Amino acid sequence: MYKLWNMLDEFKQYRLVELSHSMNNDSPFWAGIPEGSVELGRVVFDWGNPMLECLIQTFKFPGQFGTHIDFPGHFVKDAPLSEAFGAESMMFPLCVIDITDKVAQDVHYAVTPEDIKAYEAKYGAIPDGAFVALRTDWSKHWPDMNALSGIAEDGSENFPGWSLEALKYIYEVRNAAANGHEALDTDASAEAAKAGDLACERYVLEQGKLQVEVLCNLDQVAPAGAILFAAWPRFEGATGLPCRVWAVTE
Repeated sequence: MYKLWNMLDEFKQYRLVELSHSMNNDSPFWAGIPEGSVELGRVVFDWGNPMLECLIQTFKFPGQFGTHIDFPGHFVKDAPLSEAFGAESMMFPLCVIDITDKVAQDVHYAVTPEDIKAYEAKYGAIPDGAFVALRTDWSKHWPDMNALSGIAEDGSENFPGWSLEALKYIYEVRNAAANGHEALDTDASAEAAKAGDLACERYVLEQGKLQVEVLCNLDQVAPAGAILFAAWPRFEGATGLPCRVWAVTE
């Protein structure tokens, strides 16, 4: 009788895959964020209070904490922040580019346009408005901060990620709406070192696009044909926010 209710029944035929990490007070975050910035679940109104029998907690965290979304104003002064993106920005066709075999050979591997073209040759062109996720299986290092950062004996960071050329392909040749990855940063560590900046992340946000960092379970999602949903608190003026991300997949 009601189309949307029927669609919900249809959804139940598919798998729902959680793409965001569970977080607690020991979860890792970028080293540049000051200690003490995370305090989750502090009790401020406890059981036994004569005013009302209930439990209330407070939650303190940086915007870039755990699986999180970045808005353009994170890297671009005066660019749109969280309030500029509504519910229409919370669902996308999902394309998963798998480079795990290359990462196994080279921890510094940065995805190339050729990798994406090979994906398209197999699954079809990246559609308009897609969310393009980079699968590296790097999320399996969670929640070990040193492993996520690929810290070597000399203190350097070593992890895979995006190249600027690949991002230009998905946004300028195709018309993607957002990108995502499993690592803490957009840029493969070698690319960041070469540029002396997080040039890939800066590029994405300069285009007015969105990105989700520190995804997980991309190995459980179909490479093409799935739908990604991302939801975050409706805070104003945020450069980024922890978000709950999931996929509906065959």
